[in-house]
Amino acid sequence: MMKNRCIRYFLAVVMSTTYCISAVTTSTVQYLSGKDTVKAFLCAPEGKGPFPAIIIIHEWWGLNDWIKNNAKRLASQGYITLAVDLYHGKVTTSPDQAHEFMRGLPEDRAARDLQSAVQYLRTRSDVNAKRIGSIGWCMGGGYSLVTALNIPDLAACVICYGRLVTDTASISNIPCPMLGIFGKDDQGITAESVREFEATCKKARKEIEVTMYENAGHAFMNPENKKGYRKTAAQDAWLKIDSFFARTLKK
Repeated sequence: MMKNRCIRYFLAVVMSTTYCISAVTTSTVQYLSGKDTVKAFLCAPEGKGPFPAIIIIHEWWGLNDWIKNNAKRLASQGYITLAVDLYHGKVTTSPDQAHEFMRGLPEDRAARDLQSAVQYLRTRSDVNAKRIGSIGWCMGGGYSLVTALNIPDLAACVICYGRLVTDTASISNIPCPMLGIFGKDDQGITAESVREFEATCKKARKEIEVTMYENAGHAFMNPENKKGYRKTAAQDAWLKIDSFFARTLKK
């Protein structure tokens, strides 16, 4: 286990306003998922809790620094965050290799690892077991939805340009409010598929809020996406995410 360390950092938000965020403690933890041992990056805010918690799910690149920084960012707002390593140690910056990693990830194992992550959080005395949510980007956005489909009492789900479902029976089983963040120019998760998903959710009387950003494609929230990053849209998306989790997990 990595030695715990306290981190203080700053966050730039809309209009370049900068403010100090409270310290968080980070560590590498392990938990069992079936016969596998899964490692995850855990961030905890100052204080004893119990705190609401958020499962953080990475893109097809793996559990890299951007995902870890997102986990720190949310933890600084008063959540225990657990960034799960679905690739079991593999990380890349190569799109070709990332595609191979994603194709090679067994969907049932990934879903099980995320279910076990929720179970792990519920064993912690510093976690409010009734206030656990999920968030993911790209591949992880799809698995955030999978987590909502598989956890009957998940409290909140954020899908950032992740793969969606169309089956009405599956959507009817979603237990929690959802926030969807998408780019209108995404060629994979198209605007049409997003609107279809949103309409099906609303027909099933599910609570969902969807924002699709103009002139934004896939992965527009990630600054490492040099051509596709949209700073203004990303900042607004973070404001919506912060507000959504505060409303659903801190009530």
